[in-house]
Amino acid sequence: MNERIVIPAEDSNGLDARLSEHFGRAPYFIIVELDEGGNIVNIQSVSNESEHFGGVGRPPDRILQLRPSAVITYGMGHRALRIFQDAGVAVLRANAGTVKEAVEAYRQGRLEELTEGCYRARHQ
Repeated sequence: MNERIVIPAEDSNGLDARLSEHFGRAPYFIIVELDEGGNIVNIQSVSNESEHFGGVGRPPDRILQLRPSAVITYGMGHRALRIFQDAGVAVLRANAGTVKEAVEAYRQGRLEELTEGCYRARHQ
């Protein structure tokens, strides 16, 4: 079964996209799908159309519709983190500057689980 990773980004440049500093305020989300061997089989960019950007719904609710296996981010609010944890989606702490670097770290098992939400992001 393929894995689907969602990464908040500052732009829509696929693997070259720069990671966003914060999950809910990211203008874009890059979805990277990996096959059983860890090979990239699909890359998609979607705009953040949540309530933070004039749309509807909270960012985690919208991302869960994409059926992710994992989210890689520098940080997110307590509520968003809990929503993903309750849904069984791994939330991993980013340690890279681009989506490509984050995916490579994921494939190599070098990402730690994000266990605490950001104080400054309590509104999520």
